[in-house]
Amino acid sequence: MRVLVVGAGAIGGYFGGRLLEAGRDVTFLVRPRRAAELAGAGLVIRSPNGDVTLKNPPTVQADKLAEKFDVVLLSCKAFDLDDAIKSFAPAVGQQTAIIPLLNGMLHLNVLDGKFGKERVLGGLCAIAATLNEAREVVQLAPLQSLNFGERDGGMSERVRAIAEVFSSVAGAAASEHVMQDMWEKWVFLASLAASTCLMRTSVGNILAATGGKDFLLGMLDECSAISGAEGFAPGGPFFQRTRGLLTAEGSPMTASMFRDVKAGLPVEADHVIGDLVARADAAKIPVPKLRIAYTHLKAYEKQRG
Repeated sequence: MRVLVVGAGAIGGYFGGRLLEAGRDVTFLVRPRRAAELAGAGLVIRSPNGDVTLKNPPTVQADKLAEKFDVVLLSCKAFDLDDAIKSFAPAVGQQTAIIPLLNGMLHLNVLDGKFGKERVLGGLCAIAATLNEAREVVQLAPLQSLNFGERDGGMSERVRAIAEVFSSVAGAAASEHVMQDMWEKWVFLASLAASTCLMRTSVGNILAATGGKDFLLGMLDECSAISGAEGFAPGGPFFQRTRGLLTAEGSPMTASMFRDVKAGLPVEADHVIGDLVARADAAKIPVPKLRIAYTHLKAYEKQRG
């Protein structure tokens, strides 16, 4: 099975690198600068799960992409989706399965419109990773997960085949309820991002402030209500786990979106927060905290120009 990993940044580099380390047929679709870096130093992963240097990993650039692949693993930011689609479109054939790891749900409509819903699986991942100054992939914590599956549920033959290939990557697994998984991740991510971006600090510092716990749990309740109205109410174990993360005293946890705000980088305001606000409006669910957080992020985007 041939796998095309779109990009070799923190997420694509880690999961694609682990597949390549296990001897899978992996090619990275990269820009010229990244291609030169990988040709020189290799794909380097620094991880609590074991370091690895993969010399001369297979790469291809968009203007040279002509072959069809069985799986496309897509992990770009939402604001880069259109450019990513243009770059990997030639690799998509009749039997290609696309696994998007983007946040939220808006990307599904875009991918469906371009390639057909039958080629687009559900997908999500969780990993704390970044590129350091040496352009190495650095995993910051030992746990990671990558889940994928048919969006209408169940377990198809193609998902089983992909699961077999991905079985070499710790935490990678097929899901029979991937849409529920995606919604639950979205609820947690949006609650964390909206809270830490709006307050410009960590969960622990918010909790230490007067009314901080009520604020955090109120944000979680608003996001959960939207998910429930869409038919994907967060489950018991998930909700309790998420509530625990958002009420852990002294926690340094922040959202990557908050770190992007601090660095003056683009953010996925519309994709992660704005779409939830729009769905809340359609369902007539009041979301005052989430709405303020969205306005805050849009003002930040306006300031960035």
